[in-house]
Amino acid sequence: MPYQQLSLQTPAPVYSWAHHELGAQEVRMAKNVASLPFVFKHVALMPDVHLGKGALVGSAIATRDAVIPAAVGVDIGCGMAALKLPFTSEHLDGKLKPMRRDIEAVVPVGFNENADADKQARNWQGWRGFKDLHRGVQRLEAKALKQLGSLGGGNHFIELCLDTDDGVWLMLHSGSRHIGNRLAQCHIATAKELAKLAVPGLPDPDLAHFVRGTPEFAAYWRDLQWAQDYARYNRRVMLDRCRRVMELHLSGGKPVTPLLAVNCHHNYAEQEIHFGEEVIVTRKGAVRARTGDYGIIPGSMGAQSFIVKGKGNPTSFCSCAHGAGRQLSRTQAKKRFSVDDLVQQTQGIECRKDGGVLDEIPSAYKPIDKVMHQQTDLVEIVATLRQVVCVKG
Repeated sequence: MPYQQLSLQTPAPVYSWAHHELGAQEVRMAKNVASLPFVFKHVALMPDVHLGKGALVGSAIATRDAVIPAAVGVDIGCGMAALKLPFTSEHLDGKLKPMRRDIEAVVPVGFNENADADKQARNWQGWRGFKDLHRGVQRLEAKALKQLGSLGGGNHFIELCLDTDDGVWLMLHSGSRHIGNRLAQCHIATAKELAKLAVPGLPDPDLAHFVRGTPEFAAYWRDLQWAQDYARYNRRVMLDRCRRVMELHLSGGKPVTPLLAVNCHHNYAEQEIHFGEEVIVTRKGAVRARTGDYGIIPGSMGAQSFIVKGKGNPTSFCSCAHGAGRQLSRTQAKKRFSVDDLVQQTQGIECRKDGGVLDEIPSAYKPIDKVMHQQTDLVEIVATLRQVVCVKG
């Protein structure tokens, strides 16, 4: 569906693919961002847009020579990864519970980390640049090493899925773990301190930013790229471990070759060319969707998910939604629903069904079908998936 221009009196217009009325706080957040002098062309809101910190989750923001650390967020490089594997539902019969158990054994979840880093984690090329990162994280190298190949908690997950052709997919959602969070916090604090001196009229402290050509910009950009690479490799390590579990159960341990592999960020910033100019695009809860780009748009636990291919829509800065988007906060979800509701809404899925994941109940999220309908001009659907196993922290 085409976008709508919001009726806001801002220097940069706001285009929205979310065909619903934004709340007062969401409107204020959109206006604050669109009023920044370095915003390029316009602000693009995706169908799953909702409140964030500084900027709305589900937005694509292009800027000239400036970057907003809080708009990128604290889970730098958070994103999705998926493998299509040469198995069908027949291979899964009677094996869902033991596969879930074995995945949970090889991938630490929640606050847990690996007891020891494996060879794949130790061999990551990014460790060579660790000594150049912000001094506030230098004592965290051992922790970052042990967390490489771990899931985290909240809305992060690992799933086994079936597509409409009965094909098996391995899919997961995770980011840069504690090291990415700490790097972000360090730079956000620096940006806010600078803003007190240089930008006294900033509409929101979380829109404090760095300007290209300054040491602070250079330091943040270096650390940002490192954390984004860490997040991508973290997903790769977990995919490899989970694939080996599946091979053990489904092919007698014989290695199999994935039919398709996708690994994409949805909380990050990159330098890109748009409308003939080099700009910085911050995607806060949005996936890059250039022509032919593969992306992953998950629904909630118990809903469909989608593998998509981008259409390269220039008005969205070649972006699309990153998921269903929450319609209830975690606190609201826990108050409104019971464990019995969770059990009912996740029927047929091998997953946790207890109060510890109640805030992730499907009804806490927007209907994913509606989100997909609102972005037919941004992506085409390649595969529609339904979960049969879901692992959460």
